[in-house]
Amino acid sequence: MTKTLTVHGNSAALVIDKPIRDLLGITMKTPLEIKTDGRSLVITPLRNGRKSRKAA
Repeated sequence: MTKTLTVHGNSAALVIDKPIRDLLGITMKTPLEIKTDGRSLVITPLRNGRKSRKAA
């Protein structure tokens, strides 16, 4: 799947389509951890009270 960013106010947003949200079991209230290796983004739903670690 190829996506482009959408303008959201003064920011850029990546829209996650409903079939993907359903597949991952995430809702609008699910906290998401966003990581990068400098080249790619990895977006992971946080479960069971797991909190994200601050980037170094």
